[in-house]
Amino acid sequence: MKLKGREICKGKAIGRLLILDEAFSFLGGVDPKTGLLTVASGREGESVDNRILVFPYGKGSTVGSYTIMELKKNGHLPAAIVNAQAETIVATGAVMAGVPMIDSIDISLLREGDRAVIVGDGLDMMDLVEKKVVTCVLRRKGKILLLKRSQKVGTNKGKWAAVSGYIERGEKPEETALKEVDEETGITSARLEAMAERLRIRDGTYVWSVYPFLFEVADEKVILDWEHTECAWVDPAELDGYETVPGFRKVLEALGL
Repeated sequence: MKLKGREICKGKAIGRLLILDEAFSFLGGVDPKTGLLTVASGREGESVDNRILVFPYGKGSTVGSYTIMELKKNGHLPAAIVNAQAETIVATGAVMAGVPMIDSIDISLLREGDRAVIVGDGLDMMDLVEKKVVTCVLRRKGKILLLKRSQKVGTNKGKWAAVSGYIERGEKPEETALKEVDEETGITSARLEAMAERLRIRDGTYVWSVYPFLFEVADEKVILDWEHTECAWVDPAELDGYETVPGFRKVLEALGL
């Protein structure tokens, strides 16, 4: 799976990700003599050597740029740097030391130890597979329809979800949404109320590219297909008793529910 970012310092790199959850300062955050992270980084004792170093954004003194140069001098540079948002100190140091660097990456999709390749402005996640799907939330009198996934489906067996399905080649998401509503529920009164921007949700080695839709429906009987074993109309505020598929609450939030 490839993620497109913004090239800060041109180059190529391959390695495993080392992920820091907080803003990071090279000055004080890493020992330039050893390449080991310090207490200040929250990951004391881990080496940045030949790792693709991932953190939200940089912080601290401009001396941080020269700390990166010291890492280069001592042979302890990271293979590359990936940020959600680059800032001047880290960007300057990366350019000075010739460390490939990109930003504008959704780092919430990345996990410690993932294998990746950086070429230009692209981050190729070697072990991830992207699946494009629709998630269709059906609403009736303020309640939404939950469907319990059967043991015959490929993923998330036994969990609760909305109507969902893969987007086939050549299909538009809207076409897939209407098709899946009909196939999975038998409901014919679905009226499109809202749609949200695509979400990307990490689940193991999959990244689900989810296109969320909200449909208003009339008081029709739900006819389940083989993909589901149960259904329930639930108030969105009362989901705690249901084990839902990863990212389901994000879909509801995106649709304003």
